[in-house]
Amino acid sequence: MLINNMKNYILALDQGTSSSRAIVFDKAGSIMSVAQKEFTQYFPSPGLVEHDPMEIWSSEKEVALAALEKMGIGGADLAAIGITNQRETTIVWDAATGEPVHNAIVWQDRRTAPYCDSLKAKGLTDVIRSKTGLIIDAYFSATKVRWILENVPGARERAERGELRFGTVDSWLVWNLTGGKTHVTDVTNAARTMLFNIRTLEWDKELLELFGIPEPMLPKVCSSSEIYADATIFDVPVPIGGIAGDQQSALFGQMCTDPGAVKNTYGTGCFLLMNTGEAPVVSRNNLLTTVAWKIGDTVNYALEGSIFVGGSAVQWLRDGLGIIKSSSEIEALASTVPDSGGVYFVPALTGLGAPYWDPNAKGGIIGITRGTTAAHIARATLEGIAFQTMDIVKAMENDVGVPIAELKVDGGASADNLMMQFQSDILDTSVIRPKVTETTALGACYLAGLAVGFWSGLDEIKSQWQIDRTFTPQASIEEVAEKKTGWSDAVSRCLSK
Repeated sequence: MLINNMKNYILALDQGTSSSRAIVFDKAGSIMSVAQKEFTQYFPSPGLVEHDPMEIWSSEKEVALAALEKMGIGGADLAAIGITNQRETTIVWDAATGEPVHNAIVWQDRRTAPYCDSLKAKGLTDVIRSKTGLIIDAYFSATKVRWILENVPGARERAERGELRFGTVDSWLVWNLTGGKTHVTDVTNAARTMLFNIRTLEWDKELLELFGIPEPMLPKVCSSSEIYADATIFDVPVPIGGIAGDQQSALFGQMCTDPGAVKNTYGTGCFLLMNTGEAPVVSRNNLLTTVAWKIGDTVNYALEGSIFVGGSAVQWLRDGLGIIKSSSEIEALASTVPDSGGVYFVPALTGLGAPYWDPNAKGGIIGITRGTTAAHIARATLEGIAFQTMDIVKAMENDVGVPIAELKVDGGASADNLMMQFQSDILDTSVIRPKVTETTALGACYLAGLAVGFWSGLDEIKSQWQIDRTFTPQASIEEVAEKKTGWSDAVSRCLSK
């Protein structure tokens, strides 16, 4: 294990759905520097979402260098780099040139939904779920890779000759950080491809054959905390020591290291994960079973519920309806009314995720009257995000057979006190917000630091986690029951089935 006490910082690269960020953390787990850059979202047609892989890389490299420059430090001051990333987003590139053969197909993209329906019709749901812990859905990478091979001229032939590489965004970043020398992923990202057996922790040959994906395209699967290679973009080589998909990284950053611990990240989407310990738990309520992380020889698993539209519903109010000028205005606008005035917003703008898994559901604003104002719709939007979280919590409680004692929260929208209070009310449980809400980047930082001996172990890291605010239930039982009934009715109107 590498130990160098002269190096004072860890650099976390947080490559998200709408922006690339770099955050420098010190040994106390405090944020020392942040650089962020938004990048272009492409929507070629309804239901299709793409990114330019070269822009993902250039923006992440730019913010990495900028974060160090802000502090006046260089690579020599870094003990390690940790990477966390938007999951499932799929990139295929030329192994010799590093040139992508197509835009990245983003996790939100629905172009392969009809193919997924055909797999379900063939009765493949149970075999895929037993191996991967996932349901058959366009959300995951396998069908996206297949689409590229089937639709980019010459791609399948090139892949079969071993000329192409596939990776989720973590693999793409490591490839570029190392000048094309290293093609790896970690277990958390591999577990989101629908090609990885979460029990054997290997690429599954039967699934590769089913989807027609040549195995040489795939990255080597590693643990979430180890030295993979050296990044070569700084003045000196810096070890890359941690990789985790964004939601697993946030689970680790929240120090949900004990079985039963739960967190929800309020980002573009919302993702609620429960640490289930060293054995995978099979959901009976349409949740996903996934790998939480692997450190050393120990693997932790998680149950996950995915909400496709969380913070992006607020962006839609801004960009689609124009009722706010910036996302940060929504809490103030929503606070001008005492409640939503009977309005419910089901933000199924790209279908509904867990526990409904209805890709054809459509969004709906229910209960509008002449008295409805922009403030009511703003409040209903925040409540709609919280209601979706409630649906997943209830499904999770049914799976594990015990009520969730507390919910740790993070992500941009967790700063919204109005929504966090409403979340506590409808869950009837404590909602806990930490002082450092950048837990996705913090998780990657911790995983990288553990790999190089920057911290002695979990106990030292756990001592750094601090509460900013705890929200406790304030609403009456009757009020909450009425709200829940209205929400259930609104969702039923939006489902396609």
